[in-house]
Amino acid sequence: MEIETPPHSVRAEPGTEAFTDGYRLLAEELASGVAVVAARHRRRDHAVTVTGWLDISYDPPTMAVSLFDEARICEAVESSPTWTLSVLRREQEPTATWLASPGNPVDGLLDGVGFRRSPVGGAAVLDGALAWFELETRQIHPAATHMLVVGRVVAMGRGGEQGASTSQGQAGPLVHWGRGFHGLNS
Repeated sequence: MEIETPPHSVRAEPGTEAFTDGYRLLAEELASGVAVVAARHRRRDHAVTVTGWLDISYDPPTMAVSLFDEARICEAVESSPTWTLSVLRREQEPTATWLASPGNPVDGLLDGVGFRRSPVGGAAVLDGALAWFELETRQIHPAATHMLVVGRVVAMGRGGEQGASTSQGQAGPLVHWGRGFHGLNS
């Protein structure tokens, strides 16, 4: 009995460049929230835009983030007692774009970004974020070209007044979809 291929499926062998390209194309259809992971390492701020993060458990409060394993942020997160995840508002797209750019300088990375220090470990919490979480790493799992970092929440809150409202009330989240940043229409 021959198994039929569903219509509109990717017709390529796993492990080939065509298969990887097909996956990349289809994965662009997955919408995700945008956040910034930040950590203090060697008296410097490290930060990067992420779209691969999720809450895992409410009891105890636990989250995970996917980080490219060759990025500087990986060493910073691994070496720091805590790190932060700031969930971005639509208005924070310029910050998301800046921190997603490869080759950013370590010195002065956050000079143009409003932030304050987290209460436990002193990592950057972005001003105006929808929400922020300070996490203590519990597990790190290698996964293909990335590291999945699981952290227990040790502090959390809202981002503050900057960007706190729009003409429609509460500002919405920044969302990544189809290779770009977007807002949600209500």
